[in-house]
Amino acid sequence: MKPVFIAGPCVIESPELLDIVAEKIVETNRCLGTDIIFKASFDKANRTSLSSFRGPGIRRGLQMLADVKSRHGLRILTDIHESWQAEPAAEVCDILQIPAFLCRQTDLLVAAAKTGRTVNIKKAQFLSGTDMRYPLQKVTETFRELGISQECWLTERGNAFGYNNLVVDFRNIPDMLQYTPRVIMDCTHSVQRPGGADGKTGGDRRFVPQMALAAKAFGATGFFFEVHPDPDKGLSDAANMLRLDDLKPLVERLLA
Repeated sequence: MKPVFIAGPCVIESPELLDIVAEKIVETNRCLGTDIIFKASFDKANRTSLSSFRGPGIRRGLQMLADVKSRHGLRILTDIHESWQAEPAAEVCDILQIPAFLCRQTDLLVAAAKTGRTVNIKKAQFLSGTDMRYPLQKVTETFRELGISQECWLTERGNAFGYNNLVVDFRNIPDMLQYTPRVIMDCTHSVQRPGGADGKTGGDRRFVPQMALAAKAFGATGFFFEVHPDPDKGLSDAANMLRLDDLKPLVERLLA
């Protein structure tokens, strides 16, 4: 199975940032023959601190994502946090993503499935790979009831390991492959230190390539990277985002 690649900034910061990242993704696609999906969030509703930057909101954010799609011809993925967001997001986006903390929220999963879009469910930090068959069933059974022929993906992003730390049990990847052929490794969120940086989430981007390569060895069929031209200046997930210039070489390694 040809791997899926997803990349983009954690949160929509500006139209200029979206264009810079999209242009690099288009260039990478042209050079490597890939079809990297563009990802950005219109709202980060689960930030550690009330004062943290959340994004432009759904109306303006979706318009900015629609502009990226129109100008650059990229498929778009964004995450939704509430059921009512599914329908407007699906008007713009090709894939709707369910955040890890919300992966058991039945109404959210069903609303996403009812749009007929591909749904990507991120595995919660407190669940095992085999536990994810139940969120998957909520989506696939909704598809089936409505006569929708569509895919539902699962994404590994690490498990809570004590406080302010994550660890990845790569056995979760083959476990989830029992239920769906598309299992994605979130290579940047998995190096987070949740809430471990004085009111914000820390992390260590040095380990992103190793996360990706290890996931490939365990059979992952997709790879997710949050990227930024200057990650340390990013307004969300700065510590664990991959440098934009490092995306193409890493994708090349994963395709080798």
